[in-house]
Amino acid sequence: MDTAKKIVVKIGSNVLTLASGLSDKERIAHIVDQVANLKKAGFQVILVSSGAVAAGRSIANVKSSNAVSQRQVLASIGQIELMGVYNKEFIRHDLLCSQVLVTKESFRTRQHYLNIKNCLDALLETNITPIINENDVVSITELMFTDNDELSGLVASMISAESLILLSNVDGIYTAHPNEPGAELIKEFKDETVDLEHAVSDVKSEFGRGGMLTKANTAKQIANLGIDVYIGNGNKNNIVKALLQKETGTFFKAAETNTSPIKKWVAQAGDFSEAKIIINNGAKEALLSSNASSVLPVGVVAIEGSFKKGDVINIFDEDKNNIGLGKVAYDSEEANLYIGERDHNPLVHYNYLFLN
Repeated sequence: MDTAKKIVVKIGSNVLTLASGLSDKERIAHIVDQVANLKKAGFQVILVSSGAVAAGRSIANVKSSNAVSQRQVLASIGQIELMGVYNKEFIRHDLLCSQVLVTKESFRTRQHYLNIKNCLDALLETNITPIINENDVVSITELMFTDNDELSGLVASMISAESLILLSNVDGIYTAHPNEPGAELIKEFKDETVDLEHAVSDVKSEFGRGGMLTKANTAKQIANLGIDVYIGNGNKNNIVKALLQKETGTFFKAAETNTSPIKKWVAQAGDFSEAKIIINNGAKEALLSSNASSVLPVGVVAIEGSFKKGDVINIFDEDKNNIGLGKVAYDSEEANLYIGERDHNPLVHYNYLFLN
């Protein structure tokens, strides 16, 4: 199993929840059947599962004037209910599953990131299927994932998965809104031929937080990191096999890349800080050239906001174009002292720099 191909399967709330608000136990059972088949074929599988809040709503009548508190209570109750259903179905296949709850903050530092990765690697090595969800009980509203699409992308990148499968209640990405006459399913997504803003509805689901635009943007980003991504309808039987064989859904082909694991982390950890590094045209040309270049203080024209050593922040040119992301080698107070000066260590070393 050490050389097994890794697949991350994300299941949305609308796949796991009936219109009544109750958990769709039959659908969960069929998803676990598909996971069991993948494992028999030699794949390592990680599930990223929504549905805890909806499951909580189905078994408890919780009313609160505070929406955040209400969500916390429902998630706390519902996570037990949801995992109970999963556990029962995995046992039916003589398999074990585990619960892994994370917050967005867990991915902010390299140390926490590696702790999660080591945990997932250990579970996979012992043939246990991790089931990951955001810990809505303790998540800070401002730092919550857009939805589990974003989380699944982080996980797929973290474990260097071969494939990421995003399951919702929609068949995939269309050439226009699916309700419009003539809208056709895009079997393989090519960025230059599709206008996402017009082709994808960002209407959020009844139970989830994200829309198809979120899924499409996540898929593009993860494909650019070298992972095949599939979007399909999780309410259809045997959907995982059909997607992997490209019989249905929308496929995002993995880009050829040699991005290092550290750079992949940087690419995924860039929206925690509002601080910015602004560089001049000379520094921009150096970064975008074929030569390995770092962000040096001499090429910095301004710093906006504050940051600590080790934070990942955005890098912009003077025309406000986002160039990339980087892990800073020292804090903003020290960085401001060196703006425009030579003979200082890089503010962002090339090894910790990810260019868009």
